[in-house]
Amino acid sequence: MLDCLNHRVGFDRVLMTVAATFLTVSASSALAQDLPRSSAAELAIEAAIPRPEPANVPPPTAADIKIDTTATLQDGAKESAKADAAPSAAPSPSDVATTPATDAPKNDTAKTEPTKTEPAKTEPAKADTATTAPTAPAAATAPAAEPVKAASNVPAADQPVADKLKDIIGAKTSRHFDRKNERAAIEKFYGARDYTPVWTQGGNLTAAAKGVIARLKDAASDGLNPADYPVPDFAATTPDALADAELKLTASMFDYARHAQSGRMHWSQASGDILYPEHPVDPGEVLTKVTMAADASAALESYNPPHKLYKELKAKLAELRGQGSGPAIEIADGPALKYTPAGKKQAEIVVEDPRVPQLRAKLGLAENAGDTRYDAAVAEAVRKFQSGAELKATGILDDKTVKALNTPKRDKQIDVVLVNMERWRWLPRELGAPSLGDAYVILNIPDFTLKVMQRGQQVWTTRVVTGKPGKQATPLLTETMKYITVNPTWNVPPSIVYNEYLPALQQDPTVLQRMGLRLEQNRDGSVHISQPPGEANALGRIRFNFPNKFLVYQHDTPDKHLFAKEERAFSHGCMRVQNPDQYASVLLNIVMPNEKYTPERIRSMYGKSEIDLKFPTPIPVNITYQTAFVDEAGKLQFRKDVYGRDAVMINVLKNNRGKDLEAVVAHSQPSYSRPATTLPAGVAVANNGSGFGSSGPNFFERLFGAPTQAVPPAPVGRRPQQQQRVFTR
Repeated sequence: MLDCLNHRVGFDRVLMTVAATFLTVSASSALAQDLPRSSAAELAIEAAIPRPEPANVPPPTAADIKIDTTATLQDGAKESAKADAAPSAAPSPSDVATTPATDAPKNDTAKTEPTKTEPAKTEPAKADTATTAPTAPAAATAPAAEPVKAASNVPAADQPVADKLKDIIGAKTSRHFDRKNERAAIEKFYGARDYTPVWTQGGNLTAAAKGVIARLKDAASDGLNPADYPVPDFAATTPDALADAELKLTASMFDYARHAQSGRMHWSQASGDILYPEHPVDPGEVLTKVTMAADASAALESYNPPHKLYKELKAKLAELRGQGSGPAIEIADGPALKYTPAGKKQAEIVVEDPRVPQLRAKLGLAENAGDTRYDAAVAEAVRKFQSGAELKATGILDDKTVKALNTPKRDKQIDVVLVNMERWRWLPRELGAPSLGDAYVILNIPDFTLKVMQRGQQVWTTRVVTGKPGKQATPLLTETMKYITVNPTWNVPPSIVYNEYLPALQQDPTVLQRMGLRLEQNRDGSVHISQPPGEANALGRIRFNFPNKFLVYQHDTPDKHLFAKEERAFSHGCMRVQNPDQYASVLLNIVMPNEKYTPERIRSMYGKSEIDLKFPTPIPVNITYQTAFVDEAGKLQFRKDVYGRDAVMINVLKNNRGKDLEAVVAHSQPSYSRPATTLPAGVAVANNGSGFGSSGPNFFERLFGAPTQAVPPAPVGRRPQQQQRVFTR
């Protein structure tokens, strides 16, 4: 029957195509049985279906059926050929087992030789496929089409600049950015936008570029130096020049944002006794924030400190530079003017002078502006001016004071304002605790005042005594107050023990006893001196604890008379508070408002045993150094540079203009070593050498408890610094 089919002439080609299609998909026998069997095509289909055979007869293979493939394929067959040429999923093992002749017709279809009768083959289908060398159809032999390039998102006018940016960023980014995090931000930002320039569009400056350039050129108003942020020339039209200008402007923007937020100089360059938390900028965030902002200038300016006192200094800087300062006021020469307060044996003496109204205007006294009396208010304003001008603060209007008033050291005042603005950049952006209504403590060393702030308002203030200039200066820091100790023990700092008390013992072995101090000598020979709680304790009745590496704290004092002095730098570094019971009640009512603490309740705790009042939420304490600030009346105030910090900073900023001011110096480390000491005869030793050994608690541990040592990571965007010990509790 198969021989007849092979030799039939003029067989309908369309029907043969249908038969071939059915062969490749192995139509089921059930479907074949349901169809009428009157046509040759149907018989061909039926013959292709495997049927049970005797065991000694091999099953039919693809070679048993030869179809004339020389005829031109009709439309339907063409589509079938296209489908065959397309890649398909690999058949499962079950598919291969049930359709052994599926691949053979496909290979035979590709042959172009005339159809002829061949003897039946018993080799597996894969052998037939391997030995066949068919001629590939036209679709298979044509060259592979090139992959379609994704459509570029870069406008045609910007494509040349984008190509140059891609080249530079890929190979020469360090030419514009020497910081690793800036290079990474540039690669990510420009890569995500197919290197489309952000500062130009079709060669013209964008609105964002104009805003950034305006901010950089006005950097002086922010207390910065415009020369540090050069603006490139965008007038050139070549892609190379525009790409270079693009990256140079970005680099200047990075420098501005970094200086505005963290400062032109690092705080460690001013002194080793400063420790503020780092808050570096993220270059990627700068790029996104500024380029996406409706006002790029305002977005870039926002990296400056948000604090009210900083913004007030900025306004006063503009006035000092002649922007809105008003006409100059001259004070005429004349006799010295002195105010004498009332005493036990004399009445108040107030002199009058026609120069006083001008003096009031010069000193910013708006109340009683036309009053010619040189009263207590005017005398106090003169005294404060003298203190800021480094004159003897007498409150007397003498010739030197008149000269200083008429010829203010405007350049020096500008420099002082600038360094104070710089110090504001070191402080945390959030001074307070958000959960406590942004409450915080801020202490200004040159002004010798402490303030408690909450919700942007002053809650309470008092006078303080700070450290002496030199090695006993009060450090600048930000920490959190965690508890208050009532009836504290004074653990004498090692510096005082070895520099003051032990030398005194050599002269008088009984001096510590007479002072009420307790001396202990440990097994390793080291010495610890303390004073038990009591009325005469050097810390007074209350100690305010904010553990820090400098071992300083705030406390009461029995020496109340020092608070009457105008300059109060007398301590060994700690800060003495004038009204500690009020201070304690204010703080406790912030952290525990339901407890209703009063100064009277605090005083009722005074005794001989230490009492710790722990804060559920710590309160930030900010120790600052503001020699220039704006007071509540809006008047610019200057204070004496008691520690010489202004001079150091002015020198660094002026002499290193245009250079890298971020090299961090090594920080001084507190020493907890306890050298063995030979005590003179007659010294009373409380424990007779039975105290702690070399592994005993050091001064920090005695003072604040066992510390948890933590080393902060190297600041981002700055050169790595020597690691320092920071203690928290």
